[in-house]
Amino acid sequence: MPVKRLWQLPAKGADQKMFLRAILGFIGFIFALALILSLGSGLKTYFQNPPAPLAAEEFHKEPKPLDLSSDGPFGKFDKAQLQRGLQVYTEVCSACHSLKLVSFRDLKDLGYNDAEVKAFAGSGKQWKIEVPSINPETGEAATRKALPSDTFPAPFANETAARAANNNALPPDLSLITKSREGGAAYVYSLLTGWANQQGYRNEKGEELLKKFPDAKTPPGLHFNPYFANLNIAMPPPLTTDGQVTYADGTKPTVDQMAKDVSAFLVWTAQPDLERRHAAGLAVAIFLLIATILAYLAKQQIWHSDERRAVRETGVLDPENQAKTSRAKAKAKIAG
Repeated sequence: MPVKRLWQLPAKGADQKMFLRAILGFIGFIFALALILSLGSGLKTYFQNPPAPLAAEEFHKEPKPLDLSSDGPFGKFDKAQLQRGLQVYTEVCSACHSLKLVSFRDLKDLGYNDAEVKAFAGSGKQWKIEVPSINPETGEAATRKALPSDTFPAPFANETAARAANNNALPPDLSLITKSREGGAAYVYSLLTGWANQQGYRNEKGEELLKKFPDAKTPPGLHFNPYFANLNIAMPPPLTTDGQVTYADGTKPTVDQMAKDVSAFLVWTAQPDLERRHAAGLAVAIFLLIATILAYLAKQQIWHSDERRAVRETGVLDPENQAKTSRAKAKAKIAG
């Protein structure tokens, strides 16, 4: 006797397609159910055992407000402030941080002439770091005075040397720092003025850091700064006292003023074409405004009234055209 199958596919046709759809739908339902159960399990675990709070989350500060002349769609650089910021960078920041995307000749945008740029780069009085070069007579590595066409030379030969001089921390290049950090210039300004004593430090809620997080004590070799992401930064305070830099224009060089000036300078290094972009944006906005007005007037002139929008009925069904057709057929003696 032939063995009977316990189950078999339906006959070909609509029944087989419905059977396959049912199987695929059942598989999809199982996957969806598994995902829902997994999500529910995860949410249950999260609410029953929420993640422990972190010191960096509860004691980190947002950047302080900073108003610069370059802010806003109509902003322009204050060249006097940029020159002061260049002086702060040259005398303080350049000891550790590079500015590899800026050329000395770009300083003409700050109000310097060609002779002043050349003297700044190559006199050795203002800019003291020489440019790596090759001795043409011996072929050995050497250094030379900077030229206006050179970019600002780095203070260290390579990353290894930079880390060796900074407790294994790598000082970032400052060319684009105001664009690569959230908060921009306000972040730089807040960081430069934000070092604090960790002992007894409290957040805005009045909670004391080391009482709530006893293990959050700043490790040796690092410095506490609530504006830094994890509260501890390898860089010591670079601006420590008023008068650390002597401004030629007579501006009082307080720590706060020096931090503002170098922050404004670093906005320029990151966006030297900011004023040109603002001017182009204003021109485009004016053009679009005029084009919009002209388009509105054209609409009012052409399509404003209902009479001008009325469409005359034409075609074979128009009574006038039907009469003409009938007369033409009668004249040609055509039936119909």
